[in-house]
Amino acid sequence: MRVALKLAYIGTNYHGSQVQPNVRTIEGKMFEALMELGITDNPKQANFTSAGRTDAGVHALGQVVAFDTDKPELAIPRVINSKLPNSIWAWAHAHVPDDFNPIYHAVSRSYRYIMSGEQYDISKIRSAAKLLIGTHDFANFCTTNGDKSTLRNVKRIDVRVSGQLTKIDVQANSFLWNMVRKVVTALMMVGSDVRDIEWLEQMLDPESYEEGIEPASVYGLTLTKVDYPTPIEWIEDGYAIRRAHEHIHEHLIRHRVMAEVLENLVPQD
Repeated sequence: MRVALKLAYIGTNYHGSQVQPNVRTIEGKMFEALMELGITDNPKQANFTSAGRTDAGVHALGQVVAFDTDKPELAIPRVINSKLPNSIWAWAHAHVPDDFNPIYHAVSRSYRYIMSGEQYDISKIRSAAKLLIGTHDFANFCTTNGDKSTLRNVKRIDVRVSGQLTKIDVQANSFLWNMVRKVVTALMMVGSDVRDIEWLEQMLDPESYEEGIEPASVYGLTLTKVDYPTPIEWIEDGYAIRRAHEHIHEHLIRHRVMAEVLENLVPQD
């Protein structure tokens, strides 16, 4: 039987999602859990596949993975989470067709980037975001992909202010390497008057204009959702979600205290 899971994780201490030798990764921890539980003896033979790769430090709410197993009764969030670190948790599962591929069957992916918004003109960021919607060549907004096509269809960019933070939600059919973070950099440059709308229009025409820009900091990026043409009948695990809330609360307390510590490390005038 083929099983799909929705995964969430705090990517800070991981070298990305894809399994790699000698480094800590999300898939590496998943493989360890699945094998320890006897859900699979070999993830590769079980055709373990993720909906997308996230880079080192990137977080996820709605990463989708799928694998084959002869023990579907064990392939549920609360069981799998018992063998995972608190920074990774499954929170929903589904039985899917044998040929289900989380990568190739996906029709869109959504990311959220959160940044400090105090120094930016939000109206200019929103105007700039509108230019990026639609099918464009995003060669100037990615790290080189070799011979891979750089055409992408951006379906939606929402920009909203939440207190002192700005949240940017981007949905596209798929994303190039570092594309979201470079789009955010471009929007920040326009929003801070470092560059203007005309520059952004040039950036969307890489055949006549090329410029390399740095991606925004990794810690603000989260993979929020992966969509499929036929909706998957997810079964959410209430217990797994409650436990995740508890672990997140512990992280929040630690970071709030750390923020206060950092504030007090600078001598006052």
